[in-house]
Amino acid sequence: MNRATQNTYEKALDLNLDPQVYGTFAEIGAGQETANWFFRASGTAGTVAKSISAYDMTMSDAIYGKSARYVSRQRLNQMLDHEYGLLVERLAEKRRDSTTFFSFCNTVRARGYQDAGECFGWMGLRFQLRPGDPPSEIFIHVRLLDDENVDQMEALGVVGVNFIHAAFRHRQHLERFVVSLTENLAPGRVEVDMLKFSGHGYDFFDNRLCALQLVESGLTDATLFPPTGEVEQAADALYKRPILLLRGSFDPVTKLHLEMLEQARGSFRAALADDEVPRTLELCEISMTNLLRGGTVDHVDFIDRADALQSLGKTVLVSRLAEFHRVAGYLSRYTTCPVGIVLSIGLLNELFKPKWSANLQGGRLESFGRLFRNQVSLYVYPWRNRKTGEVVTADGFRAPDDATHLFRHFMENGKIRSIPYRDLDLLKYTGRDIQRLIREGDPEWKSYVPEVAHRAALHLQAGARLSDA
Repeated sequence: MNRATQNTYEKALDLNLDPQVYGTFAEIGAGQETANWFFRASGTAGTVAKSISAYDMTMSDAIYGKSARYVSRQRLNQMLDHEYGLLVERLAEKRRDSTTFFSFCNTVRARGYQDAGECFGWMGLRFQLRPGDPPSEIFIHVRLLDDENVDQMEALGVVGVNFIHAAFRHRQHLERFVVSLTENLAPGRVEVDMLKFSGHGYDFFDNRLCALQLVESGLTDATLFPPTGEVEQAADALYKRPILLLRGSFDPVTKLHLEMLEQARGSFRAALADDEVPRTLELCEISMTNLLRGGTVDHVDFIDRADALQSLGKTVLVSRLAEFHRVAGYLSRYTTCPVGIVLSIGLLNELFKPKWSANLQGGRLESFGRLFRNQVSLYVYPWRNRKTGEVVTADGFRAPDDATHLFRHFMENGKIRSIPYRDLDLLKYTGRDIQRLIREGDPEWKSYVPEVAHRAALHLQAGARLSDA
């Protein structure tokens, strides 16, 4: 079979006919849709040792133990522990030398009767790379975007088969693995916003590359990871938290970036309720537009930038959302608290250009309406005119002639706020200027880049040398 074009039935059959692949299925919340595909295909006994669906909470607790949340990573781990442990305990003696055991589990919140809430689920696979190996594990988080329960169930089953098939057929090729997760589904039916590998064979694997690949392949709009370096699910990280976000390429990370966040932090926190201040989360967002400037993503460069930001205690957000109003919409999906977006005068000027609202019927008004419809404000850092030395703040910014009154309205109502500066010298160079200094080997760049970000900057310098060679 040509695996690049296999449909869902063919994928299930491919695994059913593999004498080494054998395991159990445990699915809660949206039927046994994944297992059902393996029952539809011929040779089911070659793959399915057991299929179970413990819908009743009392029954589920009796099997897997109690859990604070039934659709959660914790519950998924409980299911995997129980099902895989039972599988190996009962069958290892008989099949240890010839079988790569697996347990596939999911716990899902699908559309219910008269239900309009968010629909999502966790899927996990605990499996052996080779017979007799310690277990490896892969899990994903899926958002179900269909309106009807029956459609969500169908999509979930297809993703489940794709997931298991990819684990056994594409696990050594990350891009192929990710792309295959949504094969045989129309665009817009599901979103996969988290993917993580762990266990045997993955001790040194960097799951930030998984997060990046999900965004690069279009399976999700954004992903994030905190300073610990672990990949975190956006709903958990952002839920009901005030957010201060700085957009940039961070190529390299500069002292100006840190200064912009620090100056915005004071103004942003002053507008928060007392109980909101400790829960504030600062994000540094890198867009795919910046990562793809060379045509392809340099993964080493990406990890270097992420390392630098995380070493500085920042949470990194990677997104494919070029428009500011789409970033604001993404954050507002998870939090109803205030959101502050930090930007320069140059980016503020960009926001008034027609290209950012060309696809909106309401044009510029709709773009800003979407941006500010929830508790979103812009915190604008000054710019220095190189020729005159004049420092331009948001208060002195000149909007386009046809947007002057609109801009003043935003200023007067606190939607656009001017933030102060402390060190004028940081405005001497732009990010591209610092890139040029690095490429030219001028040591002055070190005065503008935090020491922990020097490694990323030197990668840029090495890249320039290779290009020259």
